[in-house]
Amino acid sequence: MSEENNNKRTVKMTLDRKFGVSEKPERRPRRDDDREERGGREGRSFGDRTGARGDRKFGDKKFGDRREGRFDRERRPRRDGDDRGSFGGREGRRPFGERSGSRFGDRRPRREFASAGAPIYRQRPEEQKEEVEEVLDEAALEARVAQAEASEDSNFNPPWYKKLLALTTEKGREREGKFLGEGVHVVQELVSNHRELVMGVYVTESFNDEALIEQINEAEIRLNVLTDEQMKRLSSTMTTQGVIAVARIASKKPVYESSRSVITLVDAVQDPGNLGTIFRTSLGFGSDGMILGRGTVSPFNPKVVRGSSGTFLRVPFEFDVDLVDQINFLRSKGYTIIATDLHAKQSLRQIPTNKLRKMAFLVGNEGAGTNPYFIELADETVKIPMSSELESLNVAVAHGILSYEAAQIQEELK
Repeated sequence: MSEENNNKRTVKMTLDRKFGVSEKPERRPRRDDDREERGGREGRSFGDRTGARGDRKFGDKKFGDRREGRFDRERRPRRDGDDRGSFGGREGRRPFGERSGSRFGDRRPRREFASAGAPIYRQRPEEQKEEVEEVLDEAALEARVAQAEASEDSNFNPPWYKKLLALTTEKGREREGKFLGEGVHVVQELVSNHRELVMGVYVTESFNDEALIEQINEAEIRLNVLTDEQMKRLSSTMTTQGVIAVARIASKKPVYESSRSVITLVDAVQDPGNLGTIFRTSLGFGSDGMILGRGTVSPFNPKVVRGSSGTFLRVPFEFDVDLVDQINFLRSKGYTIIATDLHAKQSLRQIPTNKLRKMAFLVGNEGAGTNPYFIELADETVKIPMSSELESLNVAVAHGILSYEAAQIQEELK
């Protein structure tokens, strides 16, 4: 026997299976009667695998289902609880892609993406959805007031309630000279520190904060009961805490004659949440007052009141002010006007100390920043040192950083 035949015979004995054809004969034309010898494939269509390999169709083959007669190799060590058979013959194997609660990895059943209704990474658990506070815009509030005023049902919309509902809009607050303070913390703040301004408190029948109710009664403030539907229409949010206070619009002006003082000039900040945060920061770092320029959201907007937790009235302020006139006025009182500017060359600490005894910060609009004309009027411009990875900060965050630095400087100057 030739060397070539010996090699072919060795391959056949080593595999000991029909992995291939060890002695390949010369190809010859296929005849019809050869089909019986090749496994009985006569009369089959493409994909209909039967005969020598069993009565299986092509689509019935399972991934990894290797029958006897295939290449057999040494199995890896079996883990505890692993009921797998030999490699290529796994008992009870699931179809590819199907997961269950058993091993591998003790995975939980996978959710179907289509049934989630939204991308999984954006979806919130049901118990968290109720905690998300949705705020109505001014147009929606005005439409709700107009609908109530057009109603002729005096039982559902009595005249006193229509006036109350008008306070949810800017026009109504200006006409009535009153504003609404909504939520437990806001009402507590107003009753505790501004009793003289509170004209009444409204609660729902289900409101059960006994401590707050007792505080209202001790302050001799009239307590009124509303239905859930009436309270819902007064609320500036989709979910209500069941309590709202009505108070007169008033503010305390800053004292400009102090020897040391920190004032904030606000240029066209339009987001109520930002303005509410600026009020809280000013109070927290001992600011002497705020000047709200024209174009800035009203401090009596319900969202500003909520954003400040009602503390905005503890900060002396003026609003709807011409900032050009105010800058000139403050300069005459000895203030150094300091504008925030991305292109400034210095930080607050680099300004000479004698200029920092009385300072007025100028912070600007969320999108456009501080008006360039006001920056030209400023005595100094400053930047907040930070990473070059970020171009600018939120106006409320920037104001917080500057207020903290200013408070430290004022403490050192004592």
